[in-house]
Amino acid sequence: MLLALPVAFTPTGGNLADALLAALTMGLLAGIAWMAYTFSRENQLTLATLSDGRRALLYGAIALIALLIAGSDKMTATGGGTLLWILLFAAAAAAIWRVWMDANTLS
Repeated sequence: MLLALPVAFTPTGGNLADALLAALTMGLLAGIAWMAYTFSRENQLTLATLSDGRRALLYGAIALIALLIAGSDKMTATGGGTLLWILLFAAAAAAIWRVWMDANTLS
């Protein structure tokens, strides 16, 4: 509520709201990047023992998610784009899950 006060009662409230949203988004993305870095450091041996194909699938799915986040404004402008965004995100999440399950099963 305190964040909304300057937006509602200043003449340049729209610009302030855009700047605040950009700062919050950058903080969120920085937190996600830090989490990914920490996760990769903790699982270095698991990542090193993946086959080249599995590692490429994992990194490709992570890159796809990063591109989907970057282009979400353009893709979600239409209904078809939103559906495609959801399908691509689900495919990337499924690929990450599958690689992770294959890496952690006893064989």
